[in-house]
This record gives sequence, C-alpha cells and structure tokens, in this order.
Amino acid sequence: MTADAPPERPYVVVHVAVSLDGAATGFEPDVGRFYELAASWDEDATLAGADTILAQEPALASAPQPGPAENGPVLIVVDGQGRVREWEALRNVGHWSDVLALHSDATPARPPGRDVRELVVGRDRVDLAAALTAIGELDGINTVRVDSGGALNGALLQAGLVDEISLLVHPRMAGPQETQFWYGPQPVSIDRLERIDSQSLDDGLIWLRYRVQK
Repeated sequence: MTADAPPERPYVVVHVAVSLDGAATGFEPDVGRFYELAASWDEDATLAGADTILAQEPALASAPQPGPAENGPVLIVVDGQGRVREWEALRNVGHWSDVLALHSDATPARPPGRDVRELVVGRDRVDLAAALTAIGELDGINTVRVDSGGALNGALLQAGLVDEISLLVHPRMAGPQETQFWYGPQPVSIDRLERIDSQSLDDGLIWLRYRVQK
C-alpha cells in the first residue's frame, strides 16, 4: 500500500489516532483497530521517539518476553539524550525483530557492553534526514511507519520527510485542556496533499490517508 519514496530514503508513513479536534491525547483511542490498520503497510521498521518508549518501559518489566519476532519490523528509537535503557526487553517483547538506537555526537556515553545497534547522526541532536538516509541503506528497510507523539511527527513533517499521513479519526472532542496536537506544538504547513483513500468504519471511526506532494 505504499508508493515510491525518494531514492535516498525509505517511504515514511505517519499513522496517528486523533480526535475530531486534532488531539492525540485526552480520549480513549481504539487501539485494536489502530494497529489492525497499521498492518496495511507491512512496515519494515517502526520509528518512535524516546518519550513514547519510556512511557512503555514500566510495563515491559511484567510483559511476556517470547523473544524477537522473526519476521517483524525493526524498532528504531530517536534517543538523542540516551535515556532509553530497556533495549533487551524491547527486542524480546515479541513485536520487533531487532532494535536500533539513533544518537547524535552530543548523546551521553552509553553503558559499556550495551547490546544494541546504533547510528550516530547529527552533531547536537539527531539529524532525522541523515538518519533516514542511513536507515534506507540497511538491508530490507523500504517502509517506515512512525508510531510516536507529536514532537517527532511534527519534526518529520517540518523537515519534509513524510510521504503519507494516515489519521484514524475518532468521534470524540478532547477539549483545549487536554489537546496535544498529533503534529506537536509547532504549526506545520503543507501546501499539497493528495487524498489516497477515506473510509467510514464501525463505531463512527473515519480513516483518512493522504500522500504528501513534494
């Protein structure tokens, strides 16, 4: 379900569950349907921000550890500050085939003997464009699905690194007190979007897909 990406990097999809007022928080998303639709892209890699992964770390302690998913995607985490610690648990939780850390030159020294592949791209922070170029040079990574919060979504959009936007719109209004826009706190301007598909689903859900025109 993907089109061609620029030759220097993989095809990048931002797939987000949102409320009618554009929030990614402040409501209960249909997680089952969200990940059912996410399988549409048969992603080779899942790209996440460190905050998204850190929010999951407490649950990893009691989660089953069946081992790496043989044919699963690679989990790639933007971890410029070197905060993620549970790499082995992430590898073994059964969702991903392997894990990969994205760091910059300014990332603090990592613990000795840490068993995780890493790419160092950027001086003061992770250079997302350089990271995606390097990721595209890895064997078998042609499609990347972003599964993260607004900060990473917005940074990718602002850098022109997103090929497709997928929104699973819920019949909810999160309200201004709770609203954290799915594209982060900074305005994002995209002049040209081509509708790929729109579907009306059960329970009032609407699935919208747009290709970002370069």
